[in-house]
Amino acid sequence: MTENIGFNKIYNDYKNLVLKAAHTYTGDLHTAEDIMQDTFLALYRDMSEKGIENTTEYPNIKSWLYTTAKHRAINYRKKTARVLSTDAAECSDVIREPVSESLESEYLSNMTEKMRGDLHERIFAALMEKNERWHEAIMLICYMDIPVAEAAQRLHMTENALYVMMHRARNWIQNEFGVEYEELNRF
Repeated sequence: MTENIGFNKIYNDYKNLVLKAAHTYTGDLHTAEDIMQDTFLALYRDMSEKGIENTTEYPNIKSWLYTTAKHRAINYRKKTARVLSTDAAECSDVIREPVSESLESEYLSNMTEKMRGDLHERIFAALMEKNERWHEAIMLICYMDIPVAEAAQRLHMTENALYVMMHRARNWIQNEFGVEYEELNRF
């Protein structure tokens, strides 16, 4: 694996992004690390099969890595939920817990979270299409929790310029998706 310089560069550049994406959707660091390894293993296999050695063959690698990690994490969570629900069904005659919410409110809560997740995906896709630098800045600061000074350094800009760019990106998001977001928050 160390012979593939292109892969090593991609790994070093995006390992934190992939880990953050996996952790966001699983909530468990150990599982997120496993998903990160699986994601990069899939990329390495793809690069090896296609004989790719440089990063120019993957113009949207960042999006591919984030999306792959996210989907693997969501699939893991679904699989875990099925196992847990099966285990709970087997133990249902032993353990009786009081119902804290009505099924209707639980359903509405789940639907709202799903709709919010879908909206966030659409926002980030639209943001990537509108301005890749805005997308990268928001990913670094908001999702990866990287300090502004470090993010500005990674983006090769001053902190003040980064603050201005973030302000413009947030205003654009508010103008494009503000009404939808407000509607979701009413539930």
